[in-house]
Amino acid sequence: MNYKHLHYFWKVAQLGSLTAASRLLRLQPQTLSTQIQALEAALGQPLFTRIGRRMVLTDAGQLVYEYANEMFLLGNEMQEVLAGLPARRPLKFRVGIADVVPKLIAYHLLEPALQCGREIHMVCNEDKLETLLADLAAHKLDMVISDGPMLAGTSVKAYHHALATGGVTFFGSAALAARYEGSFPQRLQQAPMLMPTEASILRGEITRWLQQQGITPHIIAEFQDTALLKAFGQAGVGFFHGPSMIEDEIIRQHQVVRIGRTDALQANYFAITTERRLSHPAAQAIQQHRDDTLHAPTED
Repeated sequence: MNYKHLHYFWKVAQLGSLTAASRLLRLQPQTLSTQIQALEAALGQPLFTRIGRRMVLTDAGQLVYEYANEMFLLGNEMQEVLAGLPARRPLKFRVGIADVVPKLIAYHLLEPALQCGREIHMVCNEDKLETLLADLAAHKLDMVISDGPMLAGTSVKAYHHALATGGVTFFGSAALAARYEGSFPQRLQQAPMLMPTEASILRGEITRWLQQQGITPHIIAEFQDTALLKAFGQAGVGFFHGPSMIEDEIIRQHQVVRIGRTDALQANYFAITTERRLSHPAAQAIQQHRDDTLHAPTED
């Protein structure tokens, strides 16, 4: 691959116009077009499609552009460092967060990345796990935070790294707790319950555990968004659960009380990457702090 051709491609992709890029590079448009075609031939993929006068990146072109952007920006930074100037460009860290992961958990898991010794520009996207894994495979993300490991048979070649694990706590408003007194978990019998959707790995485990305890709650509503679930719980609509490792924060933030806690249920959180050994400084910091980032509170 000719890196001069790659640089020409990078400029065309930035400007979205062959004519504008040719003026900037002081090349004839036909010459520049020929160089782009040579790069496409070398890569075996079309990188642009024409829409009117605009040069629009194909999926392959978008991937190549992201790599080229990192390469040439790093090259510019290297020249500045060698010239005695401080490196000014933060290192981008692109993270996908599965929509079933509680926001407080995501914050605690990701916070060490901002203390990794490099200036980090973190970009967080929340979506369904399947969508995030596709973006990870396309190198649009550096890491995905999930409530489960990679499963056998998954089409995406990726690796999971355990970050946190702990028991599960049940919560409710003070008024609701007063209406359903008794020992835990028996007090949940026929009590109004707020649950995550089936997309949550923990949902099935909670259902099975309640059945084993002889408990049949009255499920009032199911939520994909854990923040919305907690808002309904705070309003006293029903009891809800959360990771014990953020129990104190849930009680303080949502003004609820603890109904009970069990270690028979385990909330697990993982980082998923395309690398077996993490190389990004932010990802390394997250992995290194996994043992002391989150802890369940001690018994009263």
